[in-house]
Amino acid sequence: QVQLVESGGGLVQPGGSLTLSCLASGITFSRYRMSWYRQAPGKERELVATISSSGGNTNYDDSVKGRFTISRDNAKNTVYLQMNRLKPEDTAAYYCYAWNINGYWGQGTQVTVSS
Repeated sequence: QVQLVESGGGLVQPGGSLTLSCLASGITFSRYRMSWYRQAPGKERELVATISSSGGNTNYDDSVKGRFTISRDNAKNTVYLQMNRLKPEDTAAYYCYAWNINGYWGQGTQVTVSS
């Protein structure tokens, strides 16, 4: 049974930082490309960042480039999203996604940026 469990969300003030984690089980994690998506109320789910299976390549949406960093630890079956200089428009539910031949979603973790 495949499980992706996100954690680390919460309420943070503008300009603050959070680190999200996604722990995977039931898959050979090191063979999967991992991504973080987010979905704000009333909006479509959007891709935030992607990291290759080895961790050697990363890509970011322009809206987070320079502020967010995606990383992974294949020994711990975990992908991270370090989020700095958070803005109110970063408020959303954040989801991790594992993709190889099949794709798997986590249940999401809420990030709220507000003063």
